[in-house]
Amino acid sequence: MATYRQLTEQLAKVQREMAVAREQELHSAISQIKEQIAEYGITAEELGFANKRAASRKAAGGLPPKYRDPKTGATWSGRGRAPAWLGKRRERFLIQP
Repeated sequence: MATYRQLTEQLAKVQREMAVAREQELHSAISQIKEQIAEYGITAEELGFANKRAASRKAAGGLPPKYRDPKTGATWSGRGRAPAWLGKRRERFLIQP
């Protein structure tokens, strides 16, 4: 029967071999994937790697604006910190329905 020291040495050897094999297989897989992406013109969005945070914001749509700056066209929904252009008389910038 093998000793604890022999077994740990065998384990370390097998782990090194695993790391080398994984690195080789990973390099091969990445090369194949890159070739197929180039061949078919696949985009990150098609693979599901789009920015999920930005996509969820677009899907939610946000709130409609309540106030508009006539000089710049900037809008504010009435939530969060008020923009500087709004000033103290908000009714001047209120968007009429």
